[in-house]
Amino acid sequence: MRAARLIKMILLLQSRPSMTAAELAAELEVSERTVTRDAQALSEAGVPVYAERGRTGGYRLVGGYRTRLTGLARGEAEALFLSGVPGALREMGLEDAASAARLKVSAALLPSYRDAPRTAAQRFHLDAPGWFQEPATPPLLPTVAEAVWDDRPVRARYRRGEREVARALEPYGLVLKAGVWYLCARVTDPDTAHTADSTPAVPVFRTYRIDRFTGVEPAGPAEDRFSRDEAFDLPGFWAAQAERFARSILRTEVVVRLSPDGVRGLPYAVDPVAAGDALERAGEPDGDGWVTVTLGVESQDVAHAQLTALGPEAEVVAPAALRERFAADARRLAALYGP
Repeated sequence: MRAARLIKMILLLQSRPSMTAAELAAELEVSERTVTRDAQALSEAGVPVYAERGRTGGYRLVGGYRTRLTGLARGEAEALFLSGVPGALREMGLEDAASAARLKVSAALLPSYRDAPRTAAQRFHLDAPGWFQEPATPPLLPTVAEAVWDDRPVRARYRRGEREVARALEPYGLVLKAGVWYLCARVTDPDTAHTADSTPAVPVFRTYRIDRFTGVEPAGPAEDRFSRDEAFDLPGFWAAQAERFARSILRTEVVVRLSPDGVRGLPYAVDPVAAGDALERAGEPDGDGWVTVTLGVESQDVAHAQLTALGPEAEVVAPAALRERFAADARRLAALYGP
């Protein structure tokens, strides 16, 4: 404990020209008397800690004593302080570790780069949750994050609809998407580990919402670790899963005519994946410049809500029931706005 405190004291003094005993005591969460003893211990160990007495005095390092990160440019130093989402680190229980890491980097930087943390914080702030929602931290997130970090297999209980299921998992990575935390894990239950003829099955990776976990505990002794598949690419896996999910919910098709403005507005009104697929398969514009597309949608109700945003720039051709809904909307609008 004391050794860690002495190291932190050195890093604090490297990162600032000088610090008073009161400032050091507050940072180290000890008394000023302990700061005095620690400074003396460092001096006896050969670390050049100099104490300036008086009301404006304090402690500082002399003789250029420092550990430097060589070859680090200002832009690289500033980028280091943008590499995490503060709220996400706090939710995962890693805020103290991140703070210690930032302190070590600050202490090792050249004096001319010492303001990198401040300049980055003044210019960029990452706010991951979506609008109009109060994000809630899943209570089991720190436990899951610790398992991810330590490559520790877990036994998890998970809500699936109205029932609860248990899974043996190897937690590979966490993803924060629009304020919602997801776990990407390899399933290791016996029924998925082998095929019907008892040969090893292809590893099954799945995605779970953290807020649906009802329990997470180590699957074995605390020292147990799983062998990570080094070929696993978390960003690539997530991108493929997200696209697969977006396509899986597009269970219905509607035929729509779009004006040039409707073509431009379609990706903003409906699912971008569905819009891209529809426009890629679209034929040539007609004499009025309109194109006809076959659009994948989640349901007719969802299509009605989404395509309404395009107003007169979109005409539903089929199915007939959906076209009639838009015709009824048009009659109601004409009654409201007509002469």
